[in-house]
Amino acid sequence: MKKILSFGLIGLLALFLAACGNDKSAALANDKILVGVSGGPHEQVMEKVKELAADEGIDVEIKTFNDYNTPNSALDDGSLDANSYQTLPFLEDQVKNQGYELKEVFKTLTFPMGIYTDKISDISELKEGDKIAVPNDPANEYRALKLFETAGVLKVDPEAENSATAKDVVENPLNLEIVELDASQLPAQLPEVAAAAINTNFAMGADLNINDDAIFAEESENNPWSNYFVVRSANKDDEIVKKLQEIYQSDEVKQFVEDEFQGSVVPSW
Repeated sequence: MKKILSFGLIGLLALFLAACGNDKSAALANDKILVGVSGGPHEQVMEKVKELAADEGIDVEIKTFNDYNTPNSALDDGSLDANSYQTLPFLEDQVKNQGYELKEVFKTLTFPMGIYTDKISDISELKEGDKIAVPNDPANEYRALKLFETAGVLKVDPEAENSATAKDVVENPLNLEIVELDASQLPAQLPEVAAAAINTNFAMGADLNINDDAIFAEESENNPWSNYFVVRSANKDDEIVKKLQEIYQSDEVKQFVEDEFQGSVVPSW
């Protein structure tokens, strides 16, 4: 009986220690951090941040993802310490629908979204019944539809706010077929549609430059779609987060962004 009781206590202790080891509310270490990013500019800029952070005794480990959903689920479950890849409306939509306890802490980069095509030279050349493609996640789909709206192609229901689908298009005079696709798949599907609104990081991955190849694009200045560095809500005031903000929003990183991307990606701070 005593042996059974001892084994039971050992088992409970092991479970307790395991739970403590995965305490998502614990403060982050002051000298190392694991950051999730999307491939492309976010990764490149974080590599620069890693270089500068090393000079301050901080080890920044970078994990790269090729989709928009996994970095948030990984951050929420404790597999990451932070991520840097998303706009605030996208984050708010994920927090609302997935129940994540995540918080934006500082602005990073702005990626003006562009409309790309290999069939027409001007947005006015779209014809009756043409197909246009947009990202299929609510925040980015809303952004893409609003871009087509700004271009004079359609109109989105004003009550759709920061999330929308093709069903929220209230005016579509050309009866355009709106194709909703995973954001990462849009460049590959460009030959199948008349035009597509593509996020800049995925466009750049397909050798599309917003300055040279987009037939219509968001403004770079005062763009409301800034990206953010995000952590679990419990870690928003941690010292390493404050230190990384200083490094990220430094003159060195700003100059790196301006030199490397020539206006396709711009600093948000």
